[in-house]
Amino acid sequence: MTTAYERLRDRNAVHIWRGRAPDALAPGGTDLLSEEERHKARRLPDPAAGRYAAAHAALRRVLSHYLAVPPGEVVLGRRPCPRCAHPRHGRPRIEWPPTDLDFTLSRSGPHWLLAVVAGHRVGVDLEGDRSLDVDGASELVMSAPELAHVCSRPDERARTRAFFRCWTRKEAVVKAIGVGIVTDLRAVDVQPRQDGPVLVDHIEPNSSGTWLVQDLPMADGLFAALAREAGTAGPVEIHRYEELVPSMETGVLVA
Repeated sequence: MTTAYERLRDRNAVHIWRGRAPDALAPGGTDLLSEEERHKARRLPDPAAGRYAAAHAALRRVLSHYLAVPPGEVVLGRRPCPRCAHPRHGRPRIEWPPTDLDFTLSRSGPHWLLAVVAGHRVGVDLEGDRSLDVDGASELVMSAPELAHVCSRPDERARTRAFFRCWTRKEAVVKAIGVGIVTDLRAVDVQPRQDGPVLVDHIEPNSSGTWLVQDLPMADGLFAALAREAGTAGPVEIHRYEELVPSMETGVLVA
């Protein structure tokens, strides 16, 4: 393992990596991807294809920073879903090299966030501000206290911000568990009245726990939240991907 891994583990930290993917698929842009990922990229239209490929290539480059292997040798897979045990529905994992690193990737348009930890589970969600029916969407995914909070906001802008605070916190929790939004999000109360961090209890078949959930500082127009297992509250460090990778062509990483 690398110094970066040791720093992550010894401080019980969460490292958040921020990046922005280009719209166009660069030559060789899928070289680091698995065959399944290449197939998905080929099926996507532009600019989604380029953004998807760039974010997933960046994921392997960042992980190699901790794992001390070339990015192209990092093998990714999935854990069984805690609800149905299907191997394609669960949380992502590193299949090789052997490691206790855990990670979660979230994308919104060209923007992506990657959370990396050692020895426990983590979830992150990123959303871009967009036009939506806040009242209608809130009724589908909010608990009664959350819905009351969103509806009490003084104007449409404030209600939209309250909605995305709820949504990103909820998605971070279910991503950390590994069930995604198939769960009833109304049962995941994330206490939007509180600035955070907040403790969120949630039970799923074969998976339960208490999660420490907090908003992440983003530029205007982006919303993000982090969920990690309660009791693992080390520092949260936010890094820019561009500072890690000086040359996207060589894929050589620097600490």
